[in-house]
Amino acid sequence: MQNFVIITAALLGALAIILGAFGAHAFKKILSAEKLESFEVGVRYQMYAALSLLIIGLNFSFEQQSERVAFYLISLGAILFSVSIYLLSFGDYWKKNLKFLGPITPLGGLLMIAGWVAIIVRFL
Repeated sequence: MQNFVIITAALLGALAIILGAFGAHAFKKILSAEKLESFEVGVRYQMYAALSLLIIGLNFSFEQQSERVAFYLISLGAILFSVSIYLLSFGDYWKKNLKFLGPITPLGGLLMIAGWVAIIVRFL
């Protein structure tokens, strides 16, 4: 489990850097300033999740359920949060109505918060 968590963290981190670079260069030409700012929020939170998962992976044994739950909630939350923001950022450019993804973003945020609560539970 530990290797899986660290690999997940590394993948999320690498993708955050790649997407951040695209956002700073290529996407600047096609997204409005407002949409680009939203895109960057998705990248930032994806990197926060990657770093937190890396710390979890390096420090937890995953013998306690709360440790595993923290990993799953933070991972799923980061994916839902960031990917929904990425897609919403490109909705206008693609001329697609992706507003239905709006509720997914806060759900992802809630899952990440719940993951942090699982970490608190682990130490109580």
